[in-house]
Amino acid sequence: MSNTAPPHLTEPGWLRALITLVSIGFVGLFLVLPLILVFSEALRKGWELYLAAIIDPDALAAIRLTLVVAAVSLPFNALFGLAAAWSITRFQFRGKQVLITLVDLPFSVSPVVAGLVFILVFGSHGWFGDWLQEHDLRIVYAVPGIVLATLFVTLPFIARELIPLMQAQGSEEEHAALTLGASGWYIFRKVTLPNIKWGILYGAILANARAMGEFGAVSVVSGHIRGETNTMTLHVEILYNEYQFAASFAVASLLALLALVTLAAKHFVEARGALHARRAGNPQFSTQTVTGQVESRASEHRSRGAALGLQNLAVLAKEHA
Repeated sequence: MSNTAPPHLTEPGWLRALITLVSIGFVGLFLVLPLILVFSEALRKGWELYLAAIIDPDALAAIRLTLVVAAVSLPFNALFGLAAAWSITRFQFRGKQVLITLVDLPFSVSPVVAGLVFILVFGSHGWFGDWLQEHDLRIVYAVPGIVLATLFVTLPFIARELIPLMQAQGSEEEHAALTLGASGWYIFRKVTLPNIKWGILYGAILANARAMGEFGAVSVVSGHIRGETNTMTLHVEILYNEYQFAASFAVASLLALLALVTLAAKHFVEARGALHARRAGNPQFSTQTVTGQVESRASEHRSRGAALGLQNLAVLAKEHA
């Protein structure tokens, strides 16, 4: 074994310290300091005013709408992400690269432009405007438009988490299950889904964070109707423009808290995924899982590696023998 130090350890100590200090300073200046200022401004005039701003009817309506939009858009994101990742990683078809490009489209298109597109399509003078008016349906300047705009900007997150994960895992376990006589639905539930569940959850956390913090597309299609179509981000903007700074920062602090909760959830998912990956690389763990508790604790111990494959094959062999 060579005793030569890795290249990244040969830099002078002062250079490594400088790079570290610059990184810490950047994070502190542009991430930590604004977060501290949000909470300090929100609580500057005391808890009474802070709570009054939170329990204001318009604020409660904005909080409720934000949570509803995030909850409605998340299942659609999961369904699309799973379908897109499955088709891209498991099938070969003409136009595959086009589909991959379209998945990334919301990352490259401005949210404001996306909102204007929805106005063009569903507005009163849009392509479907006359039909919607005839049937007394409202898309833009109503909750459905906000959901559509949120769906557009959050669409790639789950798919982009699953595509590289499913490509790295391959389809050998699914083929093995198929040769043992398992049905497609059984293979999905017992083989595919346990393999990708952490990827789905990780992508869902990111999509949910983006949904609650979206401003541009939602601002265009919402109409800024207080108590009806204002999300938390729009409510913060209105309060700030009306010089209600304390109330504005109070609602903003809720968004900051949601961001911190999202960060904690992301860290938890990463830690759990790493734990399962380490267990998958331990032969002793894999053997114990297969021989001891396949049926009763499969959902707890299934992971992304060899342990998962052994578990699923053992279950399939037992049920289809």
